[in-house]
Amino acid sequence: MNKTLVVEKLNVFYGDIQALWDVSIDVEEGEVVAIIGANGAGKTTLLKTIAGLLKPKSGKIVFDGMEIGKHAAYKRAEMGICYVPAERELFPQMTVLENLELGAFTKKAREKKDENLEMVFNLFPRLKERKSQLAGTMSGGEQQMLAIARGLMTCPKILMLDEPSTGLAPKLVVELFDIIKRITEQNLTVLLVEQHMHQALSIADRGYVLETGHITLSGPGNELLSNPLVKQAYLGA
Repeated sequence: MNKTLVVEKLNVFYGDIQALWDVSIDVEEGEVVAIIGANGAGKTTLLKTIAGLLKPKSGKIVFDGMEIGKHAAYKRAEMGICYVPAERELFPQMTVLENLELGAFTKKAREKKDENLEMVFNLFPRLKERKSQLAGTMSGGEQQMLAIARGLMTCPKILMLDEPSTGLAPKLVVELFDIIKRITEQNLTVLLVEQHMHQALSIADRGYVLETGHITLSGPGNELLSNPLVKQAYLGA
């Protein structure tokens, strides 16, 4: 299979404080890869660096066979790297439909806007029902669905989801992961950072464990789920 993303020996600092130490991961086309770890482990830092929002001190990021370390964030977005942040960052005073249309900002996405709109409304029927509603008046779960749907409107080659279940009730977390599973069945490449590790590893082809900025374990999702160290540290076993 083709490797969509290869990250090699990434070192990232905030001022004098090192957040990532020689982090290397790869994601193959059509794969779901989960990054799990405790709060403050560096998971969001990793996604932001891949998206071009943070600059690494050293290391290499290769996307679709091209090194993109010097590319600006907007350029990476145009290439198909979509980052959906935990904060959602919707436009609260705009409608659901307007937020979705803003996702189709690249040339390729504009050409496929109607097709993608139909696809996201099939995945998220609630958004179709509420397309004229202001985004800021929706529940947390609905806003999260809108943030992911807006990401899908960009025609991503890789969809990076940062803690999509943040602040959601347990019932909504299950519903959200059902939707993410349906997205992954469309052969879309997904890099998922998530606190609900059981849910994340259940749908992931592979996973990496990030601890205090170091990758300490990696392997197939089901193997990590049954790994005694992972169970003890993260799954409350």
